[in-house]
Amino acid sequence: MSFQPTPTDVSVIISTASSGPGTESGPSIATERRVTPSWTVSQLKGKLETMTGIPPGNQKLLLKSPGKQDQWIEGDERLVGEWGLTRGCEIEVHDTRPPSARPNFSDLSSVEKYELPTETYEALPNSVLAWKKANKLGRFDPNAQTPEQLMQAQAAKDQEEVQKRDVNTSLGITVSARAIILPSSPPHVRRGTIRYVGPVPEIPFPGLKGKVDNQEGPLPIWVGIELDEPTGKNDGSIGGKRYFECLDKRGVFVKPDKVEVGDFPPLDLDDELNDAMEEI
Repeated sequence: MSFQPTPTDVSVIISTASSGPGTESGPSIATERRVTPSWTVSQLKGKLETMTGIPPGNQKLLLKSPGKQDQWIEGDERLVGEWGLTRGCEIEVHDTRPPSARPNFSDLSSVEKYELPTETYEALPNSVLAWKKANKLGRFDPNAQTPEQLMQAQAAKDQEEVQKRDVNTSLGITVSARAIILPSSPPHVRRGTIRYVGPVPEIPFPGLKGKVDNQEGPLPIWVGIELDEPTGKNDGSIGGKRYFECLDKRGVFVKPDKVEVGDFPPLDLDDELNDAMEEI
């Protein structure tokens, strides 16, 4: 096969087969690179090693050209251009090593993790921690509230929200009232019946460890709702304590400001069909 060397590079796709030669599995990586046709096959394999991690002696190259039959590129001293490289063709690199001899770079379980000691991190001058200290942000703010204070403020906010709704009894957050969870927009409207209104110590509060009932003062209020459809997160129990009875995936606990009470009858089949037709 005669070939006249040319310095013109050809842009080809380099990929690696996920298994050995002749398998039908797809490539695990694919990238576009420029290849000089005057390179020898040995030179090409040396460059492909840095991309694929496969030693040249264990590489088997398959050339895929549009409209042509696939060809194995063989003969380390032959020039790559002899196989008629064209723009858009693909060189698929196959690893001839047995799977047990191939390094698994995706398995991180055997990689030793480095953890920066707390003392070293706190001493760094250019860390996020140092920036927060310099700007007195977060826990370094002398006026910042403690997690306990934030929880009490949340409890007061929840209580105010519930009392504000109770002024209008038809819209009050009370057990057995019908409600939807905000934000809701058709056709994704979660509606159901309120089954519980009160504290749920099993739900953690940011910054506090363990149950929140270990703290002094009022506790945040949660609204337990039995949903009409199985789009919830529990069966009315949480942390091993039951607050109301419902089927699995029908129960959910939300904050009072995420609840809208009103005349929201359960959806029947005709309503669902009408909603589907409106979407079409």
